[in-house]
Order: sequence, then C-alpha cells, then structure tokens
Amino acid sequence: MKKYALIVGIIFLMVFTTSFPIFAEEESDENTDDTNLASNSKSAILIERDTGKLLFDKNAHEQLPPASMTKVMTLLLIMEALDQEDLAYDEIVRVSERAASMGGSQIFLEAGEEMSVEELLKGVAVASGNDASVALAERIAGSEDAFVKQMNEKVKELGLENTHFQNTTGLPADDHYSTAYDMSIIAKELLKYETITDYTSIYEDYLREGADNEFWLVNTNKLVRSYSGVDGLKTGFTNDAKYCLTATAKKDDMRVVAVVLGAETPKDRNADVSQMLDYAFNQFDTKKLFEKDQTITNMELLKAENKDINIVASQSISTIHPRGESTENLTTAVDINETIDLPLKKGDPVGTLTVENEGEILSETPLVVDRDIEKASYFTFLKRSLQEIAKSQ
Repeated sequence: MKKYALIVGIIFLMVFTTSFPIFAEEESDENTDDTNLASNSKSAILIERDTGKLLFDKNAHEQLPPASMTKVMTLLLIMEALDQEDLAYDEIVRVSERAASMGGSQIFLEAGEEMSVEELLKGVAVASGNDASVALAERIAGSEDAFVKQMNEKVKELGLENTHFQNTTGLPADDHYSTAYDMSIIAKELLKYETITDYTSIYEDYLREGADNEFWLVNTNKLVRSYSGVDGLKTGFTNDAKYCLTATAKKDDMRVVAVVLGAETPKDRNADVSQMLDYAFNQFDTKKLFEKDQTITNMELLKAENKDINIVASQSISTIHPRGESTENLTTAVDINETIDLPLKKGDPVGTLTVENEGEILSETPLVVDRDIEKASYFTFLKRSLQEIAKSQ
C-alpha cells in the first residue's frame, strides 16, 4: 500500500486505552463484572458503534434462536440494495401469495396487493412484519430462499462464526441461530446506513392511510418512546427464544448497541437493555474524528473517465475513553491501495484510515469512493497520456 500522511490540523484528546478493533473481539472490562448487568437475560453484549469497543458481555458467543432480531440482517440487505440503487424507495412491489401467507407478526398484506418499498420498509422496521420482509426479499433476490443465501453470505463476509439463517423473519426453524456478539456486529454494519433509524425510531404510523384497510403501525420496541436516545433496532420473541432485543441509542456523538437474548418477559428485556445503556453513557465518552462520507483525501486516476476522485470514510470514525481519565494525542494516516482496478462502484474500498496512539493502532476503517468510477475512453486516456508526456519535457 502507498502511504499518505493525513494532516488533521487539531489535537485530538483521548484516554489511554487498549486497541479498538473493527469488531468487538476483546475481553470485557474487568469492572463490568461488578455491575450485575443483564441479570435477566441468557446472553448479552454492549458495544460502542464506531469503534466496536466491547463495554460489557455475558455469554456473548452462545448460540441461541434470535427470533425476529433476524430482521436486522434482512434490513441490512435491504439498505444495501437501496444504497446501491438496485432498489428505490418509491418503487412499487407486488405482493406474492407466499409473502401474504406469512404468519406471526404481519401488516396483513394481501396477495396481489401493491405497496411501495418505503411502506414495506416501515412494515419491517416498525411492526416487524413477516409478510413485508418476505415481499422485499422476493423483490431483491427473486425468492426468499435466494435472499436467505445472501444473508448467510453476508454472515461469512462479516467473519461471523456462530450465525446461520433459514429464513428472513426469525420464525422458528431448525438450524436457525445467532449470538449476542454476532447480532451486535450485524447491527453495527446496518447502522452504517444512517437513514435506517428514520424508520426504526418511528413509534407509530399508518399504512394505507385513509383506505378501508388502513393499518396502524406501533413499534414493537417500546424503548423508542421510554428511553431518551433509543432509535432502533429490533425486538424478537418466540416460545424458544423468549424475549430478545437488539437496541441502539445515541447521546451527543456516542452511539452504542446493546443486545439481549432469552429474557423471560418484555419488562426484563427492557430493564436489561436500559441498564446497559445507562452504564455506557455514564461511564464512557467518545470523540468524533470523521463523519460517514466525509472526504478524507483525493486522488487522480489517469485511467478513469473523471480522474479527480474523492475518497471518503465508509462509516463514522470515533475514539472512546472512560470518563475522567487522562488523554493522549492521536495521529491518523491514510493508506491507498497501490493497485486499483476499474471500474469501481460507489462504496468500493480503495484504502484504509488508521488511527494510532503513540504507534499503537486504535482502529482501521475502510476508505471508499463516493461515486461510480468508469474506465476512461481510449480517446480520453490517449489525450491524458500525451499531456503527461508534455509536462515531463
């Protein structure tokens, strides 16, 4: 990789701490053992979203049924399709008989009914609609089975070892499982698409408003209303899974993800998540370094049709430190791939931004292109080559 120094122009403050990996694989802080967090749940985890810093865990790698928290992955693939413009919010989707036949949580779609992607997305994000999940899965991949294959491919891409999906909904099925840790990483990935919380934060809304079959949406995640800062993500319940929740909350520049599985009641589930969120916001602070999509550096590619290219952060970049501890100066550096093959699609990685503390790597974040990059035409490339030759003489 070819290294470029990135001058940030200010001194960042942070506490001395251990390195922050992209995924939260480090051991829990010792002092979390005394907090008695998540006492009502079989399994739990608490991470800071930007850094992936692990703040607390309990049996976080135990394989358990995730119930409708499965839809966190379903939503991730939906948001990816929207971001890549393979799907549009205003596109109309025709509901199949299979999608309409889904049991459990639903928005009562009828076979042959037509609904916009945005309305179906609300149905998934707010009401946990199994029928809406399958309708969007069929639109994106052609069938639910094909979409589930994409879900499991994404699991492998994220490096998760204890998750396997059999459907898009979380309805009970053999060999359908996940863990608190894996769900936190899927949620971390979903939250790269910051508009998702525009939907998961809705407490109540209507579908088909004004029509005879108007449907009142009420969020299954009651913390959206009762805990300040909570704006997602997904509840779950089956008789085997008990009560589960993957939640996210933001205060100031700090966003955390809390996951619990296997609570006996909704009250227990919400209490465990609330306690973990309290712990995060009371004990830690973050420092925002870069926003998602912020231009980090620029480069010229002579072989590109538009040679001036912006390279941006693939996600927001922060550091995290316990409140009240001493701070250290940070340095950042940008590594751009020596070889870049064209064409590129918006969001394709071309380098890495590294944050260090006195030589210790705190985080490494992919850098991506902010638009599609096409190969230069023969005429364009020839013209540029001649110009470069002229400059060198």
